Amino acid sequence: MKPPDLAGYRGRRVFVTGHTGFKGAWLSLWLHRLGAEVYGYALPPAYPGSVYEAANVGKLAQDRFADIRDYGTLSAALTDFQPEFVFHLAAQPIVRLSYTDPKYTFDVNVGGTVNVLESIRNTPSVRSAICVTSDKCYRNKEWMWGYRENDELGGRDPYSASKAAAELVYSSYMDSFFSSANAPGVASVRAGNVIGGGDWAPNRIVPDCIRALRAGEPIVLRNPRATRPWQHVLEPLSGYLHLALALRGEPRRYSGSWNFGPESDAVYDVSALANGIVSEWGSGEIRETPDPNAPHEAGLLHLSIDKARFELGWKPRWNFAATVVRTTEWYRRVHGGESAFDVSSQQIRQYESTAGDLRT
Repeated sequence: MKPPDLAGYRGRRVFVTGHTGFKGAWLSLWLHRLGAEVYGYALPPAYPGSVYEAANVGKLAQDRFADIRDYGTLSAALTDFQPEFVFHLAAQPIVRLSYTDPKYTFDVNVGGTVNVLESIRNTPSVRSAICVTSDKCYRNKEWMWGYRENDELGGRDPYSASKAAAELVYSSYMDSFFSSANAPGVASVRAGNVIGGGDWAPNRIVPDCIRALRAGEPIVLRNPRATRPWQHVLEPLSGYLHLALALRGEPRRYSGSWNFGPESDAVYDVSALANGIVSEWGSGEIRETPDPNAPHEAGLLHLSIDKARFELGWKPRWNFAATVVRTTEWYRRVHGGESAFDVSSQQIRQYESTAGDLRT
């Protein structure tokens, strides 16, 4: 199957929650390039130098700084804008923060999802909606094969549990409100560990590496042997964009849960990623200092993407090496004075034009 043509977004109204965040800002840039009219709803950017700030995303979209936990404001925003498409990315995305503030994590990730789905239910203009959760919504059994969309949900840490709970909220709304013939198409999507330029969140491996390299300090790895399904941010976003168009055309066929991850050969440990970044940066030192008192994080986790491959016609385009190159390149070029908007736009064009893995 061939995925839908992304030209289908031209002139369409698209509502994006979390557009000031890492993935949301990249998605807004791509939608702008595709000719969509974008309305962004989120808190102000949390980190200086973010993609949102650096690439002036706020000038490309209708910009609304508000809290996803505020149902009245969110619902009114959808009613006023009358979007056809909704992408829900607003979240508390940091595992370690979920240990220090679990209530906030559940309020945002679970309550925020309720607010978005309830707002969609009461906005007839919406015909397609994507709810972004996480690969960590699965009950992690540390097995070697990828998790499938019908595998058991769960979560040991508050972040993972909040994402599993958000999936249950989505499932309930699907069965109760979005299953009729005239209901909009609504899907939940789960991605692997997403990296790319412009992420400055704390306790994430790529931002931690870049901060250390820019400061001329050693990169300290606390969990060097943990493996992750690394993928460039444009990979899952391409899946979300294709799926949303498919939902618009055949809502009953494409509603449900979907994984968007890399190929199995892109599953590397943290040490391999850090060494790749150092190599592309051209200098740097790595120190492995595992923290025995660190809160629990998954050691082995990756996804099966068979459903997206065979039912949607989607597959990853950039292999692990290309992902590391493009990610490090963004930071290096923007750090060197180039326009973040230009670098980001160029990488989107490169991704669009890549028929398969970019070997480097």
